[in-house]
Amino acid sequence: MSNLAFDPGNVIVVGFAEDDRAYEALTTLKELASQGQIGLDEAAVLVRADDGHIDIKDQIADPEFAGTASGGLVGLLVGILGGPLGVLLGGATGLAVGSLFDLADAEDSDSVLSEVSKTVKVGRTSLLAQVTEQSPEVVDAAMARLSGTVVRRSVADVEAEIAAAEEAQREAKRKARAELRQARREKRHADAHAKVEELKAKLHPGQGHTAGAPTA
Repeated sequence: MSNLAFDPGNVIVVGFAEDDRAYEALTTLKELASQGQIGLDEAAVLVRADDGHIDIKDQIADPEFAGTASGGLVGLLVGILGGPLGVLLGGATGLAVGSLFDLADAEDSDSVLSEVSKTVKVGRTSLLAQVTEQSPEVVDAAMARLSGTVVRRSVADVEAEIAAAEEAQREAKRKARAELRQARREKRHADAHAKVEELKAKLHPGQGHTAGAPTA
């Protein structure tokens, strides 16, 4: 089998028939990495709650990202897939990204993030990882032994979709702000007009009478 078109840098998400297998799968990825069969940047065992929030039950990461669940691409994806609660990148000065997507409504089968999200099912345990691999066979075979089903998307595709969605969010916010400014202007104009009409009514309280004219 030729792997000429295979992208070595990938994000994988694995769903399991038995929830405890996700923890075994995390250990398996660590072993494959220690043997030099794959490169492992980050990996996390996830559980999605009924409200869509994702909890990280266990994780490993490159030492560069030690002590944080949001330092790399896996952490970013957890925040995105977890919905509006999101995550903060880079501590208190980071970017809230959870509102970038409403993947529960995603119908586009070509969406990378939608495909990843569908594998992280409510009430089930999944494995999410960023790996470098020479071919898909090593990871696929290891996960198959644990009754795991692998969804694989290239890091480049994942990053491109995140960037595109973030730009779409920025554009949506710009449009919303413009509409809000317009609504405020219209309200100010309406309020000003109402105030002028009120002053005119006080100045001319009677229809058809001028100031100082005798009344009947």
